[in-house]
Amino acid sequence: MKNLFLTLLVLVFCFWHYGASFLATILILSFLIFFHELGHFLAAKFFKVRVLCFSIGFGKPIFIRHYKGTDYQISSIFLGGYVKMKGQDDSDPSHKSYDKDSYTVLHPFKKILILFAGPFFNLLLAFLIYISLGFIGVEKLSPTIGGLSEYADKKLKLNDKILEINGKAVNDFYDIKPLVDSKNLDIKVLRDGVIIDLSITTYEGKTQNIFGEIITKPLLGITPKNEFFIEYHRDFGVFKWALDESIKSAFLILEGLKKLILAEVSPKNLGGIISIADTTTMAASLGISTLLLITALLSINLGVLNLLPIPVLDGGHIAFNLYELITKREVNQKLFLTLSYVGMALLFSLMIFATFNDITRIIEK
Repeated sequence: MKNLFLTLLVLVFCFWHYGASFLATILILSFLIFFHELGHFLAAKFFKVRVLCFSIGFGKPIFIRHYKGTDYQISSIFLGGYVKMKGQDDSDPSHKSYDKDSYTVLHPFKKILILFAGPFFNLLLAFLIYISLGFIGVEKLSPTIGGLSEYADKKLKLNDKILEINGKAVNDFYDIKPLVDSKNLDIKVLRDGVIIDLSITTYEGKTQNIFGEIITKPLLGITPKNEFFIEYHRDFGVFKWALDESIKSAFLILEGLKKLILAEVSPKNLGGIISIADTTTMAASLGISTLLLITALLSINLGVLNLLPIPVLDGGHIAFNLYELITKREVNQKLFLTLSYVGMALLFSLMIFATFNDITRIIEK
């Protein structure tokens, strides 16, 4: 009852703070968690493992339906979900069962497939969302010059639309920065309906990258015109585009993690559930394509983070099973329990720290 009351209190506050758009956050997070756990569930069923519980949320259940040996439930704390299999329980790492329908007795390779299925379903979901976005269309910022700094090459003019940089096509304004990588550039622009080839000299300046770092690099000294267009992918090329976008997003997440670990970016940039709520609520107000784009990114984030080799996460369990697969012996039980509890503590600490960052950002606004 206390968990339910606390959850309702949080929901009331969130709806008061964010408005009706917060419903999108609840639906998106619930669906992403459901899809992740569905991967584990289907893989477990395929290998004849009994699934004891399929839960959306943690804590005490507020809705349960028992069907064919499994409790399907919605729990009072909507910050995750889980599939509880016979012989496997993250809340009690020492729990085992040697019945024939148990996770414990499976070959390590089959366990790895069950564990990998959850993150894989998140990555698959993102891929499918990108395919749908190809048909719906994604709003992009036109690569049209709307402003020029005093350092910009005088050959560039207002309203020039940049088509190519050093022979590489420019589709939208955000394609420009990565292509500006040297002092001299060959740029093709569309000016007053005429395509013109220009030899442009850049200048060294400070700018901010996607991770919030201040870096020094060659710059053109231009700002975009407030001009947008809708980009579509409605042929068979949509599959390649969706795959490219999925891979690009996954590597971006990994790059961000690397920078956090190496202290190249401040841990204050780490965000939690409140940051997610901010982003999804804002996206809901901007239209379906933006909301789907954010959902795809969150799904990839969930898939990639769950594959990290941290005990308790899917990646940690995969690492343990890989060890067993290679060495033909199980991880020492004492070491397994120690690492599992350390993993729990680490994740719990990160959750608290991320929430603290979120609250700090709200106070500082």
